[in-house]
Amino acid sequence: MKKLEKLTPKEEELMAVLWKLKKAFVKEIIEELDGKQHYNTISTLVRLLEDKGFVAHTAFGKSHQYFPLVDKTSYSEKIMEQTSSRFFEGSYKNMVSFFAQQDKISKQELEEILELIKNKS
Repeated sequence: MKKLEKLTPKEEELMAVLWKLKKAFVKEIIEELDGKQHYNTISTLVRLLEDKGFVAHTAFGKSHQYFPLVDKTSYSEKIMEQTSSRFFEGSYKNMVSFFAQQDKISKQELEEILELIKNKS
């Protein structure tokens, strides 16, 4: 697999569909989105994801059924690491503090996070 890279928002949207469905043909991806996407556009994006090493396919004649090679957790961890490094000196504490200061996370949510940490130990 190639080095995990940040995907575009549209690519992330397609990956979310594949993570949900586990495997899908282009027409199934389109249906899961809003059904209004052009087949060729989605087909091209999925092939780009394949070139990047995020998905692979099984051929059924001329049709391809795509499936993820990168799981959602691995991608999320990598993106969070990159975000933490880029904007918060690699500190998750600084990141959580930022969200708390911006009112993006509530006291209740912080208490739930602390409880998760306590229960993990």
